[in-house]
Amino acid sequence: MLKSSLAPILSIIPMKPKYPVACLSLCKAFRPSSVRDNVSVNAVEPFEPPPKSYPTSAYIHLPFCRKRCRYCDFPIVALGSSSANLPDDIDDPRFLNYVQLLCREIEATKVLKSDNNSPLETVFFGGGTPSLVPPRLVSKILETLTSKFGVNSNAEISIEMDPGTFDAQKLSDLLNLGVNRVSLGVQAFQEELLKACGRAHSLKEVYEAIEIIGSCGASNWSLDLISSLPHQTSEMWKESLECAIKAEPTHVSVYDLQVEKGTKFGLLYKPGEFPLPDDTLSAEFYKMSSKTLCNTGYNHYEISSYCKKGYECQHNLTYWKNGYYHAFGLGSASHLDGVRFSRPRKMKEYASYVQNLEDGALIQHENGQKDAKDLEMDVVMLSLRTSKGLDLTSFRECFGSCLVLSLCKTFRPYIESGHVLLLDDKRRVLVIEEFWSVLSNESKIEEEVAFIRLSDPDGFLLSNELISIAFGVISP
Repeated sequence: MLKSSLAPILSIIPMKPKYPVACLSLCKAFRPSSVRDNVSVNAVEPFEPPPKSYPTSAYIHLPFCRKRCRYCDFPIVALGSSSANLPDDIDDPRFLNYVQLLCREIEATKVLKSDNNSPLETVFFGGGTPSLVPPRLVSKILETLTSKFGVNSNAEISIEMDPGTFDAQKLSDLLNLGVNRVSLGVQAFQEELLKACGRAHSLKEVYEAIEIIGSCGASNWSLDLISSLPHQTSEMWKESLECAIKAEPTHVSVYDLQVEKGTKFGLLYKPGEFPLPDDTLSAEFYKMSSKTLCNTGYNHYEISSYCKKGYECQHNLTYWKNGYYHAFGLGSASHLDGVRFSRPRKMKEYASYVQNLEDGALIQHENGQKDAKDLEMDVVMLSLRTSKGLDLTSFRECFGSCLVLSLCKTFRPYIESGHVLLLDDKRRVLVIEEFWSVLSNESKIEEEVAFIRLSDPDGFLLSNELISIAFGVISP
């Protein structure tokens, strides 16, 4: 079964793919998550490596939270109540010092000459709780990014926000800066579950936040939910999905709880044991999500992501396409020129990292190692998380080999059971008799099989196992 977490190749993903925090190769830290059965009309575009791979996306990690949630293992700074008493015109020195440090890192980053022709097309402020940071400091970061790389006038600029951390004035200020996409971390619509998670906000604040988003005219916004929480029932999950739909976000992210070592939940609970739902109930939650959201007009375009037509998160698509991106801030991980490299997760070490970068004593790629097999596995893993699936033609063009025959033979039991789907170049699913026919005539496989994808929800629910099988084919 699928538990959601790609250590933000990803970013810092508690339950969310904000990718940049940790990991040189996705395949070495992968643990996908859960999802749907019909081929989506609005599926994600196939993986296409950027020409010469100039990064046009940037992830910014703002680590501040009021307190640490019980499931969280991201690098954060828990503020407590001390910053709440500062006047509006005075910045918490922890915010100010960190933003100055982060901007120094951006300014010290080496830029290829050709990057000047490739301004940023997406910027994602993740955390932590970025909505705690004053808009004037967010503005400073955007100004630094614009000066260093350029930012397209129509760039998607996203920010994660938690209920209870912003009012209409703060959101309006952020929108005026150019922020045009909001990701609201609701997680649950039951007071008891919010408390069990250690969330700093109440259910009342959830509804207030939704109302603020509507009143400020933020038309592109996502609502995040977490399933498989302690003591969560099917009735609770159904209610959360219905409340989410009623709020009318353009995007919904659904993450399956991952119990991490060292977290409060990791000390209290063991996966699959009460009060956590067992695998059967977790699978039920996933299927319920897929059916409920897809039946109400949301396209299930990625294993944990649903959206209204045209509202895919463009920044996250960079990750799913295995594209290149900058990342800045504590614990964040970049993907540049085929190499993934991370910053330190502790503030003191991160400050030293920035100083060394400024002094020229640090080569940003020094921790990375290009490995063709790792890159192939990254592409396979990320592609199989999407409704588009693995584009075999693009894969062959990128890596000079085609795994169609080996994958078809290895996946045969899952193709016959309907967990894995083969599609032709018009994205028509091959029926089982056609599969048997091409398997008996190996010369026809590459001609007739253009895509491999997992079915929704049953195939997505087995994604960890199926991706591991694919890895075994790539690197026996």
